[in-house]
Amino acid sequence: MNSKTRTALTVGVLAVALSVGVGVQASAGTPRSVSGKPSDDITRIADFYGAYIDAMIDEDSGGLGDALRSHYLTAGFQKELNVWEEENHANGVLRAQNVPLAWKVTDNGTTATRTEAVITLTWGQSSTTTLVVDMNRDSHRIFHIGEKGSSGK
Repeated sequence: MNSKTRTALTVGVLAVALSVGVGVQASAGTPRSVSGKPSDDITRIADFYGAYIDAMIDEDSGGLGDALRSHYLTAGFQKELNVWEEENHANGVLRAQNVPLAWKVTDNGTTATRTEAVITLTWGQSSTTTLVVDMNRDSHRIFHIGEKGSSGK
């Protein structure tokens, strides 16, 4: 084997070794999992916020944000949200002019007619906003987003 061949072979083996090392390092750690059920209102609220934030980050190409609103929000609440947005010059679902970096949905109680969830939106290292979302248990549609729940608590 001449020196050029040995050098090429060494570079090739080194590249393979490094790529295997990078692959192993990238997959190290405990795998994450997310679960849910379409019959569970908290799952549905989390699904809505996750998909909606993704759509807004992707600059709502194709009108996905509007389609998600139409699917997850009651018709009456969509109208209320449009009025709120006109008055406040902000996104009514997020209650902001920009898009959060992270979100968390926490169950805040259920009655015979509605499920309430607390949404924590994270904007930076230590900046968060908390919203309360109410969903009809029958229709599985959101009918309220605000600083307090629809019951006023």
